[in-house]
Amino acid sequence: MEAVVRPAKRLKGTLTVPGDKSISHRALMLGALAQGTSVVRGLAPGRDVRSTARCLRALGVPVALANDNSDHDVAVVEGRGLYGLRAPQGPLDAGNSGTTLRLLAGILAGQPFASVLTGDASLRRRPMARIAEPLRRMGALIDYLEGEGRAPLRVRGPSEGRLRAIEHEPPVPSAQVKSCVLLAGLYAEGVTVVRESSPTRDHTERLLARLGAPLELDGLGLEYGRGVRLRGPVERLEPFELRVPGDPSSAAFFVAAAALLPGSELLLRHVGVNPTRTGFLDALRRMGAPIELLDEREVGGEPVADVLVRGAPALRGLELDGAEVPRLIDELPLLAVVATRAEGVTVIRGAKELRVKETDRIRAVALNLRRLGARIEERPDGFVIEGPQALRGGRVEGFGDHRVVMAFAVAGLVARGETTIEGAEWADVSYPQFFEALERVVER
Repeated sequence: MEAVVRPAKRLKGTLTVPGDKSISHRALMLGALAQGTSVVRGLAPGRDVRSTARCLRALGVPVALANDNSDHDVAVVEGRGLYGLRAPQGPLDAGNSGTTLRLLAGILAGQPFASVLTGDASLRRRPMARIAEPLRRMGALIDYLEGEGRAPLRVRGPSEGRLRAIEHEPPVPSAQVKSCVLLAGLYAEGVTVVRESSPTRDHTERLLARLGAPLELDGLGLEYGRGVRLRGPVERLEPFELRVPGDPSSAAFFVAAAALLPGSELLLRHVGVNPTRTGFLDALRRMGAPIELLDEREVGGEPVADVLVRGAPALRGLELDGAEVPRLIDELPLLAVVATRAEGVTVIRGAKELRVKETDRIRAVALNLRRLGARIEERPDGFVIEGPQALRGGRVEGFGDHRVVMAFAVAGLVARGETTIEGAEWADVSYPQFFEALERVVER
């Protein structure tokens, strides 16, 4: 499917973005492991979260999804308890969702039966040794069925006894790896410890703590705990009700578009502002974007606020690297688009992880920006962009990547002439009504 984006004058109005995708995955999985019925409101509506629900059903967990006018998507999960899953009848298909595959691998590593985890062609190219290595150290049996270090994987618990606790520091900071190991730690004897060189999103820890898991965070609090400790085996997790905050990664596209277009004034309601996820807002503020957080509050253990953004008279370039990158890794393609309109040089370093996302996002961003007339230097772990540059409308490719599609929709709003995005349907992975929502707040 193609989408045609025309230039905009400004963004105006109020919008509620879909529920946080990361939290939605974790809520469904932990609801499945809880003892009793859990209700999740505001569930992310995209294909990735549906993949998690489908895999859980194949493991014997009833997951009912419905649409509610006031709470958007609602999931009712009839939890089977930590030890109540059943062997699936066939491979568990995670679709395009790395979160589904990697987190489920941690849960399945503690089960007495074998499961095969697979996904689409894109997911089968993504690295899985980063979860297989710590799970094997814990005693799980992990086999690659086609290519070394790639899905499909066969996963099962130890042939005798339980998993054993380990201490693990992922070589590349990763919330998915951290969560995989912690979920396996629910079934392990002893204290499982995950250490981080840089803070990554902590939704798993927050939800585990709420469900009664024996979790410690080195006394640093949930926001920036460098070491997470979980004492296992855990016998029971409590069922819960949760309202999922709006996804900050989905909100980022509207924040960027409004900041780029002078005269804009846009209010985004009920957005998650977990400090491990607000790196993009911090970066835009450093670039000169006027962004305010209103009515800051806590909902279901997560910080939430209404985000007010106005058009910036001018933006300036910035440099990002090191510990900052994990806090906005998903928004870096979008930041590259913003950088083309900023005065000075923007340098992104330490983002090699972008090479192994749904696509090689560094290459995809560079190719598409050049097609729109921009100058960008592609580096192994990031890029350099000197601005401001005038973008011209053209034809760009989605590369099978929802974030690339939506980033270049924003580029189309500030380019001269029409921009055509090939493969625009990939936005459905996280935001099925993205283009309709964009049209509701655009003024031309």
